[in-house]
Amino acid sequence: MNRLHYIGKRLVMTALVTFAVILLSFFMIRLAPGDAATVMAGQAGFADEAFMKTLRAEYGLDQPLPVQLWKYLGAVAQGDLGSSYVRRQPVLAVILERLPNTLLLDAFALVAAIAGGVWLGGIAAQRPGSAGDGVVTTLSMLFYAIPQFWLGMMAVLVFAVWLNWLPPFGIETMGADNTGLARAGDVALHMILPGTTLALYYMASYVRLTRVAMIEVAEQDFVKTARAKGISERQVVRRHILRNALIPLVTYAGLQASILVGGSVLVENVFSWPGVGTLAYEAVTGRDNPLLLGIFIVTSVLVSLFNLVTDIAYSLVDPRVELG
Repeated sequence: MNRLHYIGKRLVMTALVTFAVILLSFFMIRLAPGDAATVMAGQAGFADEAFMKTLRAEYGLDQPLPVQLWKYLGAVAQGDLGSSYVRRQPVLAVILERLPNTLLLDAFALVAAIAGGVWLGGIAAQRPGSAGDGVVTTLSMLFYAIPQFWLGMMAVLVFAVWLNWLPPFGIETMGADNTGLARAGDVALHMILPGTTLALYYMASYVRLTRVAMIEVAEQDFVKTARAKGISERQVVRRHILRNALIPLVTYAGLQASILVGGSVLVENVFSWPGVGTLAYEAVTGRDNPLLLGIFIVTSVLVSLFNLVTDIAYSLVDPRVELG
């Protein structure tokens, strides 16, 4: 299938998925008891019926659900995700302000997880059944089983409180007013603990996948032929075994990249990282329905786009794979 035709088809599917997400999220959010007017009235300190009636009329909450849905769909089609009830700002602007922080944290975690997983998986695959293989496999499964929030809190306790090596919370030092490289270094320092916490969890999957793939590729005839030609073991591993074993990792990396966009809520809240995860938590606790809906829409679009990029990258890495 022509690549442009395939991309166009997937973009149409992305629009359909986004539409389905809007429908499901719109009605599921409104199944919760109470409404946003109650929350806003409580925040304002006025809970009388007249004030709440005025709030519902101002935000269109007094209209039937089909009417609310129709107006919301029309606004979304024009790129308007509404206004935040709590922040009184455009939803899209609030999300775009936080999204780079989440993408930065996720990119660090993904790169660290892939690099560490491939390295450790390669070590385990060279001598299956050895003590080193057992240690690597055990540690990877241990980090996979440990809850992320507990691992994050333990990391704060050890490296921030006891050793005082790393900052525990936030994205940069408050009041430091750093600029340029100084600010970049400060952000990188704050990113180590939350990024490593995320990376250790996902690294376990790369260790197992790399180990299995390399052991399987090592039994192929072309690898035996390369060894018979007298090629050094290091070149055999790098050029023949590892290169072919990395092909399945491309698909898995793309899948994890899409999961990370909306899957770092716990870690972001543990470390007070100002990303989309903490924003989603604030929207849930504040009953900020437009903001929560906007987060669902933006993350669903990003997930679909990540999957599209993964499919294209897979076809480029392995020409035998056809888009279709």
